[in-house]
Amino acid sequence: MPAVNDLPDILETREAERLATGFIFTEGPLWHPDGFYYFADIRANKLYRITPGKAAEFVRETAGGNGTTFDLQGRLIQCEGNARRVTRTGHDGKVETLVDRFQGGRFNRPNDVVCRSDGSLYFTDPDKRVAYTEREIPPPAGVDNLWDGASVYRVAPDGTLSRVAHCEYPNGLAFSPDERTLYVANTRSSKYIHALELDAAGKMVRRRIFADMNAGDEPGIPDGMKVDSLGRVFCTGPGGVWVITPDGKHAGTIKFPEQAVNFAFGGADLRTLFCCAYTSVYTLRVKVPGQPHPWYRLRAR
Repeated sequence: MPAVNDLPDILETREAERLATGFIFTEGPLWHPDGFYYFADIRANKLYRITPGKAAEFVRETAGGNGTTFDLQGRLIQCEGNARRVTRTGHDGKVETLVDRFQGGRFNRPNDVVCRSDGSLYFTDPDKRVAYTEREIPPPAGVDNLWDGASVYRVAPDGTLSRVAHCEYPNGLAFSPDERTLYVANTRSSKYIHALELDAAGKMVRRRIFADMNAGDEPGIPDGMKVDSLGRVFCTGPGGVWVITPDGKHAGTIKFPEQAVNFAFGGADLRTLFCCAYTSVYTLRVKVPGQPHPWYRLRAR
């Protein structure tokens, strides 16, 4: 039976439409203003693009390609966990390593990435699935040898790389509309969302728990995350995609025929929720548009 949602304050359509299926584990959804979505089949190491109403098109091989975003020039930025790097694809299709090391050590497994309006890029680097003997980033002064390196990093517009925060298992990322809060999905042992409060320069000044997602026994973890134009946080979690009000209250859960893994706001009005759910990709219409990527604004000028 299809998942039929009854969330009149959130959804315009109640039942998800499946655009394509037959994949292993879909991830990395991203809307392109030319009318298509990018997404990755992370287990098959393939990047695709799909235009609604048409078949998915293969773009290129990846090395565990996962989270995606654009930079301010509209170049595709992607976390490639198997290669322990973040890549940038030029308009000519050339793929280059943007960053792969911090303080001389390789990253663990870059997972998700977002772009701020000043052009800085933030990405997560969890430690799971990387043996202790292969974790290369040195610990900060005074930290013991069990340092796992799981952190959120920032690539400044001039290319300078810095650590923003250490987290237990940092996964999905999203900015508040004013970009002064960076939400970080914490996955695995504790299911919650961090709120990292940033100063004007993009450095963390304090942190707090924004929302606790340890509820019920349905499958699903905090992973993919986006924010709409009202400042509501959408995050995958137990049972589907949770919608959380700006003050941290659970407003409802959007369900899909398969467990939601990640998603993006898309369509010309940014009111289409494009969801990666294991073997398939789906869409649903929402009533409030998503927060636009900074490049979308620049492109529209």
